[in-house]
Amino acid sequence: MTVTLEVSDNVGTIRLDRPPMNALDVAVQDRLRELAEEAGRRDDVRAVILYGGEKVFAAGADIKEMQVMDHAAMVARSKALQGSFTAVARIPKPVVAAVTGYALGGGCELALCADFRIAADNAKFGQPEILLGLIPGAGGTQRLARLVGPSKAKDLIFTGRQVRADEALAIGLVDRVVPAAEVYEQAHAWAARLARGPAIALRAAKESVDAGLETDIDTGLTIERNWFAGLFATEDRERGMRSFVEEGPGKAKFL
Repeated sequence: MTVTLEVSDNVGTIRLDRPPMNALDVAVQDRLRELAEEAGRRDDVRAVILYGGEKVFAAGADIKEMQVMDHAAMVARSKALQGSFTAVARIPKPVVAAVTGYALGGGCELALCADFRIAADNAKFGQPEILLGLIPGAGGTQRLARLVGPSKAKDLIFTGRQVRADEALAIGLVDRVVPAAEVYEQAHAWAARLARGPAIALRAAKESVDAGLETDIDTGLTIERNWFAGLFATEDRERGMRSFVEEGPGKAKFL
């Protein structure tokens, strides 16, 4: 399989496995969507890691496959392309991208779908589509601008240049830079910590932030208020508050 989902300790790892560069062809895109939806449904998956292996995250789309597609073919395909990445972005659980080597084009766009990005010190990011006479088509113009701001996003998209891990950290494209040998370990530690948290509250937090960014502040506050009040109907809220009163903060167990 070109993409797999492995679950351990309530952490699901969605692993790209299409050597040598994890090119994101149609089959990989469709499989990503299937596994993202599966990870969202499964009760034994409480947090997710996106991982391309020790050498490369994903070096972009399969250019040979795209080269033979005409306008009509891409009109038919582009919605499914975006839908695959949107499915990853909408996993209703914490998602971390563990990035080694290249994360270019679609690879960068996939990393943007995560809630948190841990990069190897050898990682390189970029949206080089302009060098092909194109623009990003799997969410790059939208998610990158929301993450790093429009000016920095335009710099990367207009020039197609690659940025090393240190610059990616400086502009907010990644959240942590670690030695390459530690990327997956640290991603798993982050995911495992959140996998022990209150699943419904984490979903509420993610949906409130993500949905709120797409609307005005009054609507965003309404989304937050509805989730906040709704959580008072959950067992996790009862457990968390009881633990706080009886044992002090930070000792509640939610699994």
